[in-house]
Amino acid sequence: MSQSMIEFVVLAAIALFIGWRLYITLGQDDGPPEGRSRAPQASPLRRSSDATDQASGDVAPVRPVFTGAHAAGLETIYGADNSFDPTIFLQGARSAYEMIVAAFARGDRQALKPLLDKDVYEAWDAAISEREKTGTEGMSLLRLRRAEITDASLDDTGMARVTVEFESDLGDGVSTARSKELWTFMRQTSSNDPNWLLDDVDTADEG
Repeated sequence: MSQSMIEFVVLAAIALFIGWRLYITLGQDDGPPEGRSRAPQASPLRRSSDATDQASGDVAPVRPVFTGAHAAGLETIYGADNSFDPTIFLQGARSAYEMIVAAFARGDRQALKPLLDKDVYEAWDAAISEREKTGTEGMSLLRLRRAEITDASLDDTGMARVTVEFESDLGDGVSTARSKELWTFMRQTSSNDPNWLLDDVDTADEG
């Protein structure tokens, strides 16, 4: 074998060894750098630990700040489930409101059913049926103006309830209306199911 051929083989072996060591050190790029793969998108209103990345290693999660007239209720819920964060909850509640109003407007029972408590679903199902009989168009969300937590509680069974006041503009293509409603979401804090359900809807006081 010629001298040049020997040098070529030696250089190729060195390059192969370096490439193998880099592969072992860095690994394959199978996705984003944070864990290489991301979890699927969370549904709009889930407990906070399922909607955000978990704290890593020995770093303790930051405790939420509870303020306002309903702070005691929020803190009680946090005591039963320390993944609860009112800021993240409110973000999810806004998304849930938009999704539920849209589904109700188009009469999409399949989309509504997993998001509503049984009593709420039955009432809204009846309203959709009545609308279908009369050919009335549902009111679509034009603009969500405001969303604010107005109440929070935890009962003796561990059922958490958080009430959010929503102010929005709705329309059916012909007319528009301002809506102010109180939506109460509930979740059993001892359950493995992270989802909150819409438990009650009331008209908010004008003011």
